[in-house]
Amino acid sequence: MFKRLREDIATVMAHDPAARSRLEVLLCYSGVHAVACHRFGHWLWRHDLTLAARFVSQTARFITGIEIHPGAVIGRRLFIDHGMGVVIGGTAEVGDDVTLYQGVTLGGTSLERGVKRHPTLADGVIIGAGASVLGPFTVGEGARVGANAVVVAEVPPGATVVGIPAKKVGGKRRPVDSEKDDFLAYGTPESIPDPVARALDGLLDEVSRLRARVEELENGGVEDDEVASPSVGVTRRRQSTTPTAK
Repeated sequence: MFKRLREDIATVMAHDPAARSRLEVLLCYSGVHAVACHRFGHWLWRHDLTLAARFVSQTARFITGIEIHPGAVIGRRLFIDHGMGVVIGGTAEVGDDVTLYQGVTLGGTSLERGVKRHPTLADGVIIGAGASVLGPFTVGEGARVGANAVVVAEVPPGATVVGIPAKKVGGKRRPVDSEKDDFLAYGTPESIPDPVARALDGLLDEVSRLRARVEELENGGVEDDEVASPSVGVTRRRQSTTPTAK
């Protein structure tokens, strides 16, 4: 237990520049307190002491503002930064070296008992502040979820997703490497391509091409009998504007 606690403290020191000493982390970091309490509560849960386990988790919630169900499976070196409002459901699974920021929800979308209802986070996942990951799917290794995103489908390893519902943006993140740490605060890159703006740009380009095509046709610059629509692939016959001699 103390080995895990030392790992948790070292993780905070590595990822939070505001942490000035290990003693400060031990005494003042609610994320460290919540994870330590969860380990005890989870031990009780696994030994069928469910009421005691729930009491421990609710006491930790009252003290830290972080709610971790004692049935959740938590890996090593979980870093919960700031922490207030974090909720981790009972069938959630969290891998090693995962980072969660304040307001994160790992929730379920089913009311069925006895089944997995909450997400699985693979190793090295970063979930930004206010994000919700809802459902029994996997967020792949090294994936990043931007702040305030709502994730309702599986996220591939190394991907970055943002928005509501969350969509993939940018390139693939390389796998977790302790020697070459590419930790990304809040899971949000500095420059995020907007998928909606990208779609609108594509539509505007298409409108411009169609407008130029129409102007070309009106000016009589095309003599072919067929005109193809580049957007829908439909071919129609063009009526000749040259009067027919009778």
